[in-house]
Amino acid sequence: MDKHIRQRVSMYNPIHFLALGFGSGLAPKAPGTFGTLAAFPLVVLLSVYSSLVTYLVITLIVCITGIWICEKAAKDMLVHDDSSIVWDEIAGMLITMIAVPLSWQTLVAGFILFRFFDILKPWPISYLDKQVHGGFGIMIDDVLAGVFALICLHLGLYFI
Repeated sequence: MDKHIRQRVSMYNPIHFLALGFGSGLAPKAPGTFGTLAAFPLVVLLSVYSSLVTYLVITLIVCITGIWICEKAAKDMLVHDDSSIVWDEIAGMLITMIAVPLSWQTLVAGFILFRFFDILKPWPISYLDKQVHGGFGIMIDDVLAGVFALICLHLGLYFI
């Protein structure tokens, strides 16, 4: 993150705190990876202590509020989709792990699959990443990467 952009955000601002993935987006290298890892405690808590319906509702709330959170943080930073905004990675990882039996192996597989789709951005993810702007644009490519990873993870679990 550019130091001028860093001066425009505050970890004391709850919107910035969330958009920056509880601070994980401030990692000097690979903030998206650290943002994805920041989702792990939430994934584990929801997988272990809630029903599938609760998991889905919270994931939906994270995705919908993420549009506003990411939009506001990007406007405050004066930059569209700065790499430090990682709320979208948290949402993508939550999507990836929907209805997946929780184990360290499935967490690692989900992480690898999500990062694969998030980094490489195969079509239509790449199209959406380039064509859709604002908070929705920041969120939609990671939401779709999460859906792709979810499908692959479930197919892998089914056939293995």
